[in-house]
Amino acid sequence: MARMFRVLGFFTLTIGLMAFAGDLIEMALLFFLQTAFFVILGYLKFTERTYITLFWAYMIVTFTGFSYWTIFEMGLPL
Repeated sequence: MARMFRVLGFFTLTIGLMAFAGDLIEMALLFFLQTAFFVILGYLKFTERTYITLFWAYMIVTFTGFSYWTIFEMGLPL
């Protein structure tokens, strides 16, 4: 399970580099931060249950933040 967090770190690094190449600096920094988070967690050698709990917590925070941003911050398309 720890290896999967390192894989997530690799994919977020890839997305961050593509965003950086496309001049999306804020998005790139967000994905670089996620990369550091996933890689650090990948080397901490937690139990599988802890990794699953951390992933669920990450998903809840991410989807809550994304839903808030798309509903309240982006505004209605005209």
